[in-house]
Amino acid sequence: MKAALAGADGTLLYEARRPTGREHGPEAVVEAVLGFAAELRDIGKTRFGSTAAAAGVAVPGIVDEAAGLAVYSANLGWRNVPMRALLSAHLGGVPVALGHDVRTGGLAEGRIGAGQGAGRFLFVPLGTGIAGAIGIEGRIETGAHGSAGEIGHIVVRPGGPPCGCGQRGCLEALASAAAIGRDWAAACGDPEAGAADAAKAVASGDPRAAAVWQNAVDALADGLVTGLTLLDPQTLIIGGGLAEAGDTLFVPLREAVRRRVTFQRLPSIVPAALGDAAGCLGAGLLAWDLLSTEVSA
Repeated sequence: MKAALAGADGTLLYEARRPTGREHGPEAVVEAVLGFAAELRDIGKTRFGSTAAAAGVAVPGIVDEAAGLAVYSANLGWRNVPMRALLSAHLGGVPVALGHDVRTGGLAEGRIGAGQGAGRFLFVPLGTGIAGAIGIEGRIETGAHGSAGEIGHIVVRPGGPPCGCGQRGCLEALASAAAIGRDWAAACGDPEAGAADAAKAVASGDPRAAAVWQNAVDALADGLVTGLTLLDPQTLIIGGGLAEAGDTLFVPLREAVRRRVTFQRLPSIVPAALGDAAGCLGAGLLAWDLLSTEVSA
């Protein structure tokens, strides 16, 4: 878990990390979140003379922001956890905003990161999986059922590798860090090799790595072109661990997308700017938005 005290302008005043404790079960994770939040409340009072005016929390999986429910998370073992109500009660009744981790990171990138000035953007973090956040005029589109932006589950290679969602050939199953690591491990014969090792091998000129990398880039470009065809964003923000490969990723990816567009307008394809602080910053923005809404009401 990552947490922070954030100012109204997005400044991080204090940051900390704690283990989730998920090895002890889903209830232990909830208790860890509540305890971590209380710790930050006390630090705020000690260091800055007052407790936080509101709290924002971003969680993985399926999230119902309106109801304040962490609906489902396979990683954490959660089902219908009333996170907003639990956290508000634990913090003495302060208002709490609940968000999805990727959409919350996208909110931060759009407002104060790589998407500043773009009325429409698509944020795509490439990590163990692939997700997306659709930015529209300073807000993130959640969809009718809280699952908008799941670009990782667009099928780009019908009949391809199985995906955790139950389909085959999803973008996530072909171009995520996990997928690249899997393919590079098979190609180089080292079962411990991962996506970072593949990127280093590409940079050093290994043709086997280049083939694995290009296959992933081509799949990623196919998925991204589907996304930009539907959404017509001004800016396409690529984040997550794979974005740390820099030009090794962005040079071939920009070219692969350029080759695929026909009538579509080619967006700017840029790396995310906020790194792993995006989630904390986005949660802070959710909290400040909540306060602004309450004041205006």
